[in-house]
Amino acid sequence: MQLYRNLLKRCFDLIVSLIAFSLLFPFFILITALLFIANQGSPFFVQPRPGRYGRIFKLVKFKTMNDKKDAAGNLLSDAERLTAIGKFIRKTSLDEIPQLINVIKGEMSLIGPRPLLVEYLPLYNDNQKRRHEIRPGITGWAQVNGRNAIGWNEKFELDVWYVDNVSFQLDCKIVFFTIMKVVKSEGVSQQGHVTMTKFQGN
Repeated sequence: MQLYRNLLKRCFDLIVSLIAFSLLFPFFILITALLFIANQGSPFFVQPRPGRYGRIFKLVKFKTMNDKKDAAGNLLSDAERLTAIGKFIRKTSLDEIPQLINVIKGEMSLIGPRPLLVEYLPLYNDNQKRRHEIRPGITGWAQVNGRNAIGWNEKFELDVWYVDNVSFQLDCKIVFFTIMKVVKSEGVSQQGHVTMTKFQGN
């Protein structure tokens, strides 16, 4: 398990992400063009996120929401800013394609705890912080066990369990379940919300 975790997992990530990005490149170009039009020139969402050991990197995703504001200059709600094409892209998880670039650069893994907001770092307890012992992933154990439909505490417990049980067999299992989740469009958001509600601490 240690050999896979410390060496082979990175090799697996690099080979698979390079192949996947090459195969998906036509979709990458098409979606970029469509979102450029839908979002009036902003096809990508770029945001600082904590990676392994809490090191900050810039995560890249397709931007599924526009930047429309109310009369006071405040951003409208997520539900109001989610575009029609953005809703489809998020439902099918196509918004994750640009993160393959993060994987190729070594900032992320294909499988691991999802990289969350930097502002959450001081809110974790000691056990929850352990989710940063490995590279964050495009998908992970928490994603195939509820994705955004489960609560934060359960999500963190699943993340830490994965950290303690990383293996090639488990990663293959997560890849399979991720494909099933995407096909069924399960757990994309919490009930009553377009996105996951913010973590407020323990």
